[in-house]
Amino acid sequence: MGFVEMHKRFISWYQAKLGLSDYGLLWLVFFKGFILALIFERLVNH
Repeated sequence: MGFVEMHKRFISWYQAKLGLSDYGLLWLVFFKGFILALIFERLVNH
């Protein structure tokens, strides 16, 4: 099993575990990226 196939399985498992729709998963990933970008920006600029 390649990395991409393993990643797809993990995302499907995670989505089912949290009971999220595709739309809800997209919002979760968006906010996760936004928060990580803010943290990174704060660490780099200080």
